[in-house]
Order: sequence, then structure tokens, then C-alpha cells
Amino acid sequence: MIIALKDGFKKGIFTTWKLTKIIIPCYIIITLLQHTPMIEIISNFFEPILEFLGLPGEAALVLVSGNLINIYAALGVISALNFTMKEIIILSLMLSFSHSLILESAVMKKMGANILKLNTLRIAMSILSGLIVNILW
Repeated sequence: MIIALKDGFKKGIFTTWKLTKIIIPCYIIITLLQHTPMIEIISNFFEPILEFLGLPGEAALVLVSGNLINIYAALGVISALNFTMKEIIILSLMLSFSHSLILESAVMKKMGANILKLNTLRIAMSILSGLIVNILW
């Protein structure tokens, strides 16, 4: 029992450290960007695209980081910005369908899957789910 607790504690600390190395830098970068015009520029550019999903333009930062890096990077970005509960739910649902696209594409390719079809399906389901929640909310 003691050995299991020690192993569990070590694995928990290792996992926490691994996630912290992703989440904290993303949080810091976004916080620093808030003191520059970059967030506003990005927001204004993506606002018309994301508006039909009920999301502000800043949500593009969450979606890009979640899709290209991983879901933990998206958590760091979400925590640095001010989103409503509805927006967080929409973003979370969307990223549950399409996250870590680059890494998971490599895994799918090794398994012999059609990457283009699967990523298209994942992104389409992500957008459709966000749209449905926005309409029903």
C-alpha cells in the first residue's frame, strides 16, 4: 500500500509538472499580449468568423492553441482571458472534437487511417457542436 501511494504521488507530481510547463507559459504569453494591441487585432479579425458560434474573436486563440498544440495549452489561454460560461462551454465542446490535430494526425497515419477525412470530420463536428449549443443556449 505504501509503495502504491509513493508511486501514485510521484506520478501525480510528474503529471502536474508536465501540465504546468504547458499551461503557465500560455497563460503568461496571453496575459502579456493583453497589454499590447495584438489581442484586439486578432479579435477584430476573427470576430466575424466566430460570431455565428456565439464566440468573441479572442476565442480564436483558444481554438488555435487547442487544435495545434494541445488541450492544456487551450486551458492556459482560456484562464488568461475573460469568457462567459456559455463561451467556455462552447469552446470546451468544440475542442473535445478537435484537439491536438497535429499529434493525433501522426498517430492516425501510423494506424493507416485517412487523415484528411478524419480531420475534416473532427473539425466539422467541432463547428457543428458549437453552432448547435449557440443556437440552443
